[in-house]
Amino acid sequence: MNKAYLLLLLLISLTIIPSSLQAQQKNGGKNLDQIVALVNDHIILKSEVDQQVQQYMMQMQQQQGKQVSFGEDIWYTVLQNTIDRYVMLDQAAIDSISVPTEQVDQQINRRIQQSVERIGSEEALEQQLGKSIVQLRADLRENYREQMTIQRFQQQKRSEVSITRPEVKEYFERIPQDSLPNIPEQVAVSQIVAVPPTLANAKSEARNLAEQLRDSVLNHGKTIEELAKNHSDGPNAENGGKVPMMAINDLVAEYSAAATSLEQGDISQVVETSFGFHVIRLNKREGDKIDTNHILIKIDNESYDDQAAIDKLKQLKDSVQTNEDITFSEMARKHSDDPNTGPQGGRILHPQTGERHIPLQDLEPALYRIVLLLDEEGDISKPKKFQMGNENNSKRAYRIVHLDDKIEEHTANLKQDYSRIKSAALQQKQQREFSKLLDKLRKEMYVEYKISVPEKYKQL
Repeated sequence: MNKAYLLLLLLISLTIIPSSLQAQQKNGGKNLDQIVALVNDHIILKSEVDQQVQQYMMQMQQQQGKQVSFGEDIWYTVLQNTIDRYVMLDQAAIDSISVPTEQVDQQINRRIQQSVERIGSEEALEQQLGKSIVQLRADLRENYREQMTIQRFQQQKRSEVSITRPEVKEYFERIPQDSLPNIPEQVAVSQIVAVPPTLANAKSEARNLAEQLRDSVLNHGKTIEELAKNHSDGPNAENGGKVPMMAINDLVAEYSAAATSLEQGDISQVVETSFGFHVIRLNKREGDKIDTNHILIKIDNESYDDQAAIDKLKQLKDSVQTNEDITFSEMARKHSDDPNTGPQGGRILHPQTGERHIPLQDLEPALYRIVLLLDEEGDISKPKKFQMGNENNSKRAYRIVHLDDKIEEHTANLKQDYSRIKSAALQQKQQREFSKLLDKLRKEMYVEYKISVPEKYKQL
């Protein structure tokens, strides 16, 4: 699937769906369209449903890679969804559930920025859509406000639903024995991380070079683009160190802080990040996004003392294994260089679910290879090299890994998998209770079909 095309398609579709009132106004107040339903003060026109059906079919076609056939099931489902949308919006207003304009604009800006990054430039996006970015924001604002209000309404109503232990037990016991899922092997692991220190003078040499390049820009007529091409260690050196418009939160904190303190066109002081030393020029700022060029001077890979990190970890491992009064988690809190796992006693959590036990297949590859060599609970690995952090902000490091717990592959049961089963049972109950609420609201509010609708499609 072409994600860039799908994203653009979504943006286009969100801007071409007119409200029913707009459609009437464009026709001079004449009823040239057909009213198919009323929800309180909301008028639903046939054209509105038709356009949403077209949007749905285009998205399905892109996602499934095949032609989606039109049928009355699709049309009446979209009609019912449109009715439910107005029902939820009206109830949200009664419950004083709303979304501030600032949050709506932030969401719109994120979506537009994703499109710009994939298409290449704001100018290209404006050409594709046939309208300016300013007009696009204005066109999207009400649609996004409605979507976000509905999401907040659903979240609030679902969060009011809780579940008891007997209900979880009842949910589990309703699952046929031959349908119980197989739970894969899981492990709970902790780590102590050591970042190799830089060798003497390596850091100061890199900083001095960055200072000299900055001086060349400020006092000797050089441009940051030409110096980046000749000297930068960054991946965008060939493009003159260009970092296109990006969200501040997507950049390294030190880089963002330095760049956002500049006036447009200014050159920063030398800035140290986990990548090395930067000289930054701010080209443009739009809200929480910045466009910059920079020169990056890295510390030579050969200038790190890897052996010092390895020796430190070997000593910590030996202390844990030879002294019963010392625990791995205690050593992690005191000595680990990882700011995320260190304060938590080195515990590694599932990155998506936050759970302590992680299925083996969900471990990142480097960690997976280490864990495979740990047989018993309490085993500690040898120091292993890895990249700490994400791809945009990582540094070379070493770690030792402790096997805290291991659960063999088994059939799901309440004793070993209670939290997992509780989560599934709660989701089912939340969906059931929300459907009941929607049914109740439809009956309480004024909903009238202005066309003949088969009974099976009402309140789908």
